[in-house]
Amino acid sequence: MTASQTWTPSNRLAGLRRFAAAITLLNILGHTVFGFEQSWAQPLVSLAAAYSMEILLELVGGRRRAWLSRGTIDFLLPAHITALAVAMLLYANDRLWPIAFASAAAIGSKAIFRIGAGPHTRHFFNPSNFGITVTLLLFPWVGIAPPYHFTENLVGVGSWILPGVIVFSGAFLNARFTHKLPLIGAWLGGFALQALIRSWWFGTPPVAAWLPMTGVAFLLYTFYMVTDPATSPGSRGGQIFFGLAVALAYGILMMAHVVFGLFFSLTLVCALRGGVLWWEARRSMAQRGPSEGARAEVEWEAVAAGSSRS
Repeated sequence: MTASQTWTPSNRLAGLRRFAAAITLLNILGHTVFGFEQSWAQPLVSLAAAYSMEILLELVGGRRRAWLSRGTIDFLLPAHITALAVAMLLYANDRLWPIAFASAAAIGSKAIFRIGAGPHTRHFFNPSNFGITVTLLLFPWVGIAPPYHFTENLVGVGSWILPGVIVFSGAFLNARFTHKLPLIGAWLGGFALQALIRSWWFGTPPVAAWLPMTGVAFLLYTFYMVTDPATSPGSRGGQIFFGLAVALAYGILMMAHVVFGLFFSLTLVCALRGGVLWWEARRSMAQRGPSEGARAEVEWEAVAAGSSRS
């Protein structure tokens, strides 16, 4: 199964609309019912920063007509999803500018870190994960939202219904639109395996290492972040390797006592994958004839300069 078969333009737009609706509903319920501890101002500021950066980059790239013709709402769906994910997962006390910075960095990464993909280019970092990673590294006093706040105000059966809804809806969206179930299975299996190995190595109960898998934040990461169709492989084998690689990176970071391993591991694997794709593109150009190679070199320089955005 090829990437083109799994993430067609029609699937992409339908998937984006449903992902955007799901994360919007989750944020609204989170701030009104579940117990999100961030202020209402933070998701609003995050949305403003993401929208502004996305539109600014399009205007700078000379593609104003393109995004207006597609419809402003559909054009801003990726920025909308990224902004709400950043605001929901980061915790900066009552400060607003770290959240705005994270959203701007997330959207900016799509324009800066790009590689060749046929006649076009594509970004290889997961935007929201990249923005969160950079913010955590630059501002040590910014942390991740406490896991309990997703179900802080839920009692009894309610604390089971919410995770169940996330699993069901996430599985449906990924099965129907992104076709990333092999990646999810590899990630979950790899996470369970690395937890078991770490427990055996350090002589600790396996349950303690498996415990993160029961949290709502882990479920959101599994079904809505690591499966980003634009920055993960499309083939079944590639998805399995990608999921296992993220789990391996997480295990290594945990053994090195590095916190926020979920976000750092995905960033590292995306960076390695981007390097491999860049090398393959360069090697492909080197194998072409003299005239094609010269033309490809010009095209690659345009790619490296970020002058071609898709």
